[in-house]
Amino acid sequence: MKTREKSEVTKGMIEDIRTKSFENKSKFWGAVAENLNRSRRKRFEVNLNRLEKHAKANETIVVPGVVLGAGEIKKRLTIAAFRFSGKSKEKIEKSGGKCLSIEEMFERNPKGKGIRIMG
Repeated sequence: MKTREKSEVTKGMIEDIRTKSFENKSKFWGAVAENLNRSRRKRFEVNLNRLEKHAKANETIVVPGVVLGAGEIKKRLTIAAFRFSGKSKEKIEKSGGKCLSIEEMFERNPKGKGIRIMG
């Protein structure tokens, strides 16, 4: 089976997060980088109904993969992910939450305090 190379942007982002996590002594961001470095088939896919069930209101979540739009979400969450489906982004913002890229979340919180990985 043929495998594809990760894009240069993705490789650069993973390496940047890995380097900065080492500089900041943040095991959290090291774990995020490791999970992002998985193959596409093994990367996390999280539906909104799972976020609704397992996350607390006003919590900050990082999904090192894709957030999909199956289900409803009523809680206000701040979610950073590698990618969002169109419906998931719409539903999260409608509930009062925020959708961020992983890079944006890293810039806001380089130590990774108070953030949870969900996959």
